[in-house]
Amino acid sequence: MTYFKKPTGRASDGRLIVDFLAEALGLPFLSPYLQSVGSDYRHGANYATLASTVLLPNTSLFVSGISPFALAIQLNQMKEFKARVVEFHYSDKNGFTKLPSPDIFGKSLYTFYIGQNDFTSNLAAIGIGGVKQFLPQVVSQIASTIKELYALSGRTFLVLNLAPIGCYPAFLVELPHSSSDLDSYGCMISYNKAVVDYNSMLKETLAQTRKELHDASLIYVDTHSVLLELFQHPTSHGLKYGTKACCGHGGDAYNFDPQVYCGNSKVINGSTVTATACSDPQNYVSWDGIHATEAANKLTTWAILNGSYFDPPFPLHQLCDLQPIG
Repeated sequence: MTYFKKPTGRASDGRLIVDFLAEALGLPFLSPYLQSVGSDYRHGANYATLASTVLLPNTSLFVSGISPFALAIQLNQMKEFKARVVEFHYSDKNGFTKLPSPDIFGKSLYTFYIGQNDFTSNLAAIGIGGVKQFLPQVVSQIASTIKELYALSGRTFLVLNLAPIGCYPAFLVELPHSSSDLDSYGCMISYNKAVVDYNSMLKETLAQTRKELHDASLIYVDTHSVLLELFQHPTSHGLKYGTKACCGHGGDAYNFDPQVYCGNSKVINGSTVTATACSDPQNYVSWDGIHATEAANKLTTWAILNGSYFDPPFPLHQLCDLQPIG
C-alpha cells in the first residue's frame, strides 16, 4: 500500500530489502523466479518465497504453512536457470531474450536472507532447547549452499543474520514467556538470547567457510543489530511503534491476533472481525507482527549500504556506483 499502491502478494506494505538494494545498484526490481509471465532476468532473479526454510520441511517437525521451496530447492532452481541461460546463449545468440549473459553468474551478488522460519516454526511445540538441536544443521546447509554456488562460479555472497524475534509482536503474543522474561523494551530475553547464539554460530561457520573459498568475498551482515535498535529505540529513527503491528486485529499493545492475520476476516464469538492496516505504516517497525514495514526495510538497507555492519569489511560503496534510495 505504501509503494505499489495495490496488493502484490507480499508480506509488507511496500518494498523489501532486496528491492532497496536493487534500487541502490541502479537496477529494476528482481523478477521472481517462479513468475512465468512478464519476467526480466537480465539483472538477476529472486528465488525467495514466503515462509521458506533452510532445511527441507520433512527433516524436522515443521508446522503447516511452511513453503515447500526450501534452500536446497531454490539452489536447484538456480542451477536450472543457469543451464537454460547457457543453452539459450549458444543455441540462439541473436534471439530476443530477457535472460542475462552466461558470464553474469561469476559477477553476481548472491544474497541470503533465510533461517527465521527454521527457528520459529517449532518454538511453541518443542521450545528453545528443542530448536537449538537442529540449528547447527541450518548453519551447515547455508555454508554448503554457498560452496555449491562457488562451484558454479559465484564469488560474492552477502549472508544476513537472524532478526531479534523476541521483539516481534506475533511471537510476543504466541510464545510462552513470563513477565520476568521481558526486558525494559518489552522484548523476550530468552528468545533473543537464543537468536544471538544462532547468529554467533552462523558467523563462525562463515568464517571457516571463507578460508576454503580463497578468491571469494563471503560477508556476514549483522542486520540483527539494526533491527534490534529499531525495536528498542523507534523514535530515535523517525518511527513511533516498536513491538506493535501496523496491520492486525486487537488494538492492544501488540495489535496481533493469531486467529486473524493481516488482511483476513473471521467470525469470532459471533462477530466478523477483520485485521486491517493502520493508516501510518511509516511509523511502525512491524508490518503484520512477523515482517518488517517498508520504513524499517529502508532503514536496514541504509545500514547495509553504509558497510558498517559487514564482517569482514567489504567496500560496497567503492565497488559499486550506488544510487540514492527513495
